[in-house]
Amino acid sequence: MKRKTLLILSVFILSLIMAIPAFARGEGNPHPQPVIYVTGQGLAYDSIVTADPVPMEGPFQKLEHGGPTGLQTEFGPGDQGFVGGRWWLDDGDGIMGPEDHFFVCPLLGPGFVPDPS
Repeated sequence: MKRKTLLILSVFILSLIMAIPAFARGEGNPHPQPVIYVTGQGLAYDSIVTADPVPMEGPFQKLEHGGPTGLQTEFGPGDQGFVGGRWWLDDGDGIMGPEDHFFVCPLLGPGFVPDPS
């Protein structure tokens, strides 16, 4: 009996682990998380918005609309210039100021080549 319970539990855990990447990318997820394309690497990263907004204190990296995933930035994990997921979304004037949007959204590795469609 214990062996059967252990087998069922193992199959359930394995199924859950295999479903997590598809769920994170929005496949079958009614509330998909952002995917950010890093232009300097040619890779996209899943992400999680953890806080919104944060005070305009400390370093922030510019996040722009565009790229194959809808959001893009120049630097990603491992790059000099990457600030660990502290983002600045410009209001259109090109200057970091109080009207801009500042938030935390870490990139989750590993990066992947985005689907061109």
